[in-house]
Order: sequence, then structure tokens, then C-alpha cells
Amino acid sequence: MHIHILGICGTFMGGLAALAREAGHRVTGCDTGVYPPMSDQLRALGIELIEGFGAEQLALRPDLFVVGNVVSRVHRPDGQPKFPLMEAILDAGLPYTSGPQWLAEHVLQGRHVIAVAGTHGKTTTTAMVAWILEQAGRAPGFLVGGVPMNFGVSARRGGHADAASPHVAAANTKPLFVIEADEYDTAFFDKRSKFVHYRPRTAVLNNLEFDHADIFDNLAAIERQFHHLVRTVPGTGPNGAGRLVVNGLEESLSRVLHMGCWSDVRSFGAAVSDITAEGEPHDFRVLLQGREAGRVQWSLGGVHNQLNALAAIAAAEHVGVTVAEAARALASFQNVKRRMEVYGRVACAGGEITVYDDFAHHPTAIRTTLDGLRRRLGPGARILAVFEPRSNTMKLGAMKAQLPWSLEAADLAFCHTGGLDWDARSALAPMGQRASVADTVDALVAAVVVVAQAGDHILCMSNGGFGGVHRKLLDALQQK
Repeated sequence: MHIHILGICGTFMGGLAALAREAGHRVTGCDTGVYPPMSDQLRALGIELIEGFGAEQLALRPDLFVVGNVVSRVHRPDGQPKFPLMEAILDAGLPYTSGPQWLAEHVLQGRHVIAVAGTHGKTTTTAMVAWILEQAGRAPGFLVGGVPMNFGVSARRGGHADAASPHVAAANTKPLFVIEADEYDTAFFDKRSKFVHYRPRTAVLNNLEFDHADIFDNLAAIERQFHHLVRTVPGTGPNGAGRLVVNGLEESLSRVLHMGCWSDVRSFGAAVSDITAEGEPHDFRVLLQGREAGRVQWSLGGVHNQLNALAAIAAAEHVGVTVAEAARALASFQNVKRRMEVYGRVACAGGEITVYDDFAHHPTAIRTTLDGLRRRLGPGARILAVFEPRSNTMKLGAMKAQLPWSLEAADLAFCHTGGLDWDARSALAPMGQRASVADTVDALVAAVVVVAQAGDHILCMSNGGFGGVHRKLLDALQQK
């Protein structure tokens, strides 16, 4: 069939487009303001992209329109609809559905779904689970909200497991699909969280904080959505038990389970959990109910990644991969693009300056990312944090008071204030001279370049394209 995707360049919808293309469908799509890595992936797949949401796209005559949650029925100040294509679809009575519903009906049916939920770490943990299963010969399908560097694509349908693999002989051989399970709403016509569509047999609850202030009033509202996910996980019936893999350090997740739980539960992280870690995040022993069962030695750092690894190991163990084998597989895990990714280096007198790209956009994510880099570099290195409060939650200013706390590990912080309705300078005042703001990307780059020196590590953090700040920084530093 021919499907036309509205909002195709988001990480979820772009992955869905890749799955549909792989299945043999004709795929076209539209969006505004595309940026890598998703735009690169779509072009490589030969998917036709149309700029904007004009009603003239009805002339494509697709069999089905798949609508992303970027689409709404709001009107501009001049009274014209912001998404005229959606209005035209409704007026003409043409068939449409949401991305999660299309995925559930056309990809996830008949598979053992492993869903990874949480405020932070969803993308990385999903990629870890997929890589562990790949190394175990299970050929999983997956949809990740980024591009795992081990695979080079954000999504694939998956294949048949290797019949010679001991994991296949010992476990349920139902095809596996690993999916990043987002709590954000499904579409303008379906305000449930995306993850309620996925019906997982294995669900990871990685962590839970307040986020998405544009659609949730408080943390309790998000906890209720997480419990809706818990309600969809099978119990301990004769056809195979469902499993919840839960971060034992999170009080919010404890409250979720207290609302009702019908599945097997494996906890990780806390001292009394089923799966725990001993050692530094880059080299640690994995303990299964207090006894060493494997060892992870890898290139990643940060306590957050250690916890992500424990969650991934527990999820893989549910489908027959031993802790030892999962831990060995993580030794070759290469992370995801835009997760502490070295964007480039500039040689200069006395050393070099390194520029990183990272997706961190929530205060807790900013803090854990900076802490991970600080642990890796040691106390003597200078870290310059360059960030923009771009997520809907941050734009609303709901977490502005947490910014100084989130940036404690940085020596200097530079905030892009374009598009904000709140005073970032005032919010960052507790940092004193260590923080500065700029209302354009070019001004931000200029401020960084003035103070940059040999040996600096410049960490750029945003969940968007950030106006090409990484390339602009490298070019300006090279000129300097």
C-alpha cells in the first residue's frame, strides 16, 4: 500500500517510515525543519519528503495517512489552520490512523514485544537490548528513538532467529521486537500515551520523573499512564509469563506498582534488587540475587549508563539470554548517535579542543550527562556546557529552577535563549560568572570561542538541530 506520513522526520515516525519501506510499502511523508540523523536516514531509504503540510498533498492519493503527534488542529493568528493537510483529510473523509496504532497492527502483531519506558535512558537502553539479542542470534526487530551505531539505522523489522543458537533452543522462539516506549501522547485524536498500543510481554520501567509539562499537570498524571502500561503486560499464565523490569531506586515506580501489578517483577539498581552492580560504571560486576553472574567492560561511562545496562540485561534474560552472555555483548556496544558523540576536534597550540553532541534536554539528563563526562575526564579538565532549553517542558519554564543544579559539573555554561518566554539569565543567576546567555546561536558561538582554550571539552546539549551550533563552533575555533 501507499502510506503518507505527516510529521515523518520525528525519530519515532522516521523509524516507522523505515519499517514500512522495509515491508514493501510505498512511503512518502511531510514535515518542516528536518535535521540529522533522521533526515539522512530517510533520504538514504529513498523516501520522498515534502516540506510543509499543504492540502495539495491530497493529490498523492495514498491508501492511508499516518498522523504524527506533531499535528494538531490549532489555527494561526490569521485564522488559517496550521496543518491544512489534516483539515483536508478530515473534510474529505479519507482514512487516517496514528503512528503507534499502525505499528501495533502491522508490525507488532505475533511478536514478543520488549518495551523500554522511562523519563531518561529509553533510547540507549532500547539499543542495548537490541544489540544483546543480536549478539545472541535472535535477530530482533527494533524501533529506537535515535540511530544505534552498532546497526546504523533506527528501525528494522527483524528476521528469523538462528536455530543453532542455544538461546533459541532454550527460549520462546516467537520473533522479538524491541521498542522505545514513549509516554508522550499518541495523536491529536488519541491522547493516550504511545506505549499503551504496544502490548509488551517484557516491559522495562527505567525511571520516572515529571516531564512533558505541556500535556501532564503533575507527576501523578504520568504515573497513571505508566500504570496503564503495566495493565497491558501479561500475568503468569501457562503461555509464558509477562515480566516487568523495574528500577528499584525510584519511589515513583513503586507507587506505579502499588496501583496494581499482575506480572513477574525483576528489580535492578537498588542494593536489595534482583540485579545489581559492583564497581565503576566502565568496568563492573553484575550480581544476580547477590552472586556474580557476569561482568561488563565497555567504553561507556556514567552511573546512568550502568543502570541502563542492568535494565537491558534483565530484559534479555527474560527471553533466554544469560546474564554472562548479555554482559559480554555490551563490551561491543557502541552507543547511539547524539549520546556523548564526539562531533569533532580542533588542534591548537598546547593540545586540542573537543566538541561533543548530546541529546540531553531535561535537567536530570543534563546533570547525569555532565557527571558522566566529568567522571571520565577527571577533575582537572575544563567542561563548557552549551545548551538550549528546547523541549516543550523547558520552553514553558517548568524546570528552570533546576538548571543551576543540573550544570554543577560544568566549569562554564552557555544558554541559548531564543524562543523562551522566561528569563534564563535570572534562572542561572546562582551560577554567577560561570553562566552566560545569548539570544542567537551565532552570539552563543562567539561567546564560547572567546573563552575556549586548549584542552577544553565543549558539550552541546539539545533535542533538536540547535541551529548547526556544532559545525559553527568547530569552524570558529579553527579560525581562532
